[in-house]
Order: sequence, then structure tokens, then C-alpha cells
Amino acid sequence: MNSAKKDVLDAVGPRLRELRRRRGITLAELGQRTGISESTLSRPEGGSRKPTLELLLPLAEVYAVPLDHLVGAPRTGDPRIHLRPVTRGGMTLVPLSNPGGAQAYKLLISPAPHGEPELQTHEGFEWIYVLAGRLRLLLGEQSLSLNPGEAAEFDTHVPHWIGADGDQAVELLILLGRQGERAHLRVRGT
Repeated sequence: MNSAKKDVLDAVGPRLRELRRRRGITLAELGQRTGISESTLSRPEGGSRKPTLELLLPLAEVYAVPLDHLVGAPRTGDPRIHLRPVTRGGMTLVPLSNPGGAQAYKLLISPAPHGEPELQTHEGFEWIYVLAGRLRLLLGEQSLSLNPGEAAEFDTHVPHWIGADGDQAVELLILLGRQGERAHLRVRGT
């Protein structure tokens, strides 16, 4: 086996661990979602065992990523992004980039029933650009309303929530970057 292939195979475990941690999922939660024991899931992450296809297929499904992303397979030459929308809880997320580095998404958010939004935090920075509709952004103690053509950028360590502002759906572009990746900020307080 050449060293390039060996390097790809050796990186699978750390890639799986990093993906799980970035998603904020514990091994126990992942085991419940996949039906695979925690010990079986932890061995490839720690490098003590190479993952099998039987392990990788359920992981790709849970993470909603192509199988080649899990293993870090080299590109085959086709530059197109294969759009695989994921719909959950009134939101449709359309990946516009291949996994790795900064991530680009188109997001459609349906108006939600009134209730208390749940603010969340995670690693990195987020950049949002509103394409259509009005977006409500809760960012720490701030409540902001963004119209089409407006953008916001923020550190995702700050508790935040996004949703449709009013009874119309909102359509936006989102860039998610690692710590330190920044874009322009332009928002208006409500």
C-alpha cells in the first residue's frame, strides 16, 4: 500500500472522532442512534481498529454526509456538489459545499408555532445572508430582525437561535467556519 493511501486510512479514526465532537454527540448518543455499541464505535476513533463498511454506513446516515467524507476519500475529479437536502423540525438544510473546512448551506425555515426558542452554542463562527423573507436572530441578549440582503456574522460561543420572523418562511445562506474565520457584520436591532 502506498503512503498516500495509508495516510488516508490512518486519518479515518480521528476524522470520525472530530465529526462526532463537532456535532456535539456523545458515544452513548451515537450508539443509540446507530444501534452500535459504544465500545465498537470508540475503537476506530481511537485507532485500535479500522472501521468496516457496516460501521461507516450508519454513521454516514446519522451525520447526513456522504460515505467518502467519513473516510476522507480523495476527490474523483468531479467538482460538482451533490445536493442532499436534510429536513428536520421545519428546517430544510441544503449543503452547498463538500465537508471539511468552512461549510456553506442554503437554509429554508418554515414559520414555527409560538414557543420559547432554545438558544444554542458551538465552536466557530457563523455568517448568515438573508435571501428571502425575514429572519429573527437571537444572539445573547439581543433580538435582531434581518431582511433580504442583510447579513450577520457572530461567534457561535454566544448563545444564539435563528427562525422565521413572522408567518412567512425565510430563506438564507449560511457559512459555518472554524474559530477565527470571519466575515462582514451588518444587522439591525429590533
